[in-house]
Amino acid sequence: MPAPMRVWMNGAPATTVSVLDRGLSYGDGLFETIRFERGGAPLWPRHMQRLAEGCGRLGLPAPEPAQLLHEALAVADGLPQAVVRITLTRGQGERGYAPPPLPRPTRIVAAFDAPPMRGEGYALGIRTRWCELRLAPQPRLAGIKHLNRLEQVLARAEWRDPAIQEGLLRDPEGHVVSATMANVFAVIGGVLVTPALDRCGVAGVARAEILAASPDAQVRPLREEALRDASELFLSSSVRGILPVQAVDDTVYVPGPVTRALQRHWRGLGFPMEQA
Repeated sequence: MPAPMRVWMNGAPATTVSVLDRGLSYGDGLFETIRFERGGAPLWPRHMQRLAEGCGRLGLPAPEPAQLLHEALAVADGLPQAVVRITLTRGQGERGYAPPPLPRPTRIVAAFDAPPMRGEGYALGIRTRWCELRLAPQPRLAGIKHLNRLEQVLARAEWRDPAIQEGLLRDPEGHVVSATMANVFAVIGGVLVTPALDRCGVAGVARAEILAASPDAQVRPLREEALRDASELFLSSSVRGILPVQAVDDTVYVPGPVTRALQRHWRGLGFPMEQA
């Protein structure tokens, strides 16, 4: 029996997109990457909230969450743990940057096997490095998950060492922004801190969940040197969960009580995170 089609476009199975689609030509659109566990997505409301905000910023008609959920469940059917990517573009348009006055968005929903949330990385932490690439400030796009990820692609191309699992990114002034695929949290002086993302970077839904669960956490500008004084450092991702950081280049950390408490919180949401 053939495997079910894991990609739908505009509500039907599909494998191609128009060469005139503005998402392909200009990165004109948004995406969400959502982890499903046995047919449920614990962070679904947060993903829909960010998608709606992004649509408002870009002037795109927002899709109906109920329709997206129906399509996500259809493509993920049969996958106990799935990552569903929802891509929304402005659709087809004439040559040139000017957006069409009445956009007809392209909606792509695709499912993939989810990576396991277990192993030494969750128990002992992962090794990371500083990236040379600096994220360009653009407040109009800061926080949303737009399609242009070239900065992250180039940052990830800076290393091939399999022992290094992530790279940390800064802006031109040296402020910490994020990792290439995750947000950054540090415990400094006993306080949980995460970088402000009002100039660049993606405001992850996992980050939003952690801030909601940690009312005393601070969101503020954070420089590289401040991380050296942190007692704990971890990354947050809606797909990978809470990942302790063992080292950033030569600076070493040990997972502490704040990281462990948030890993327990993640399991309580319905994600099967294991520390070993």
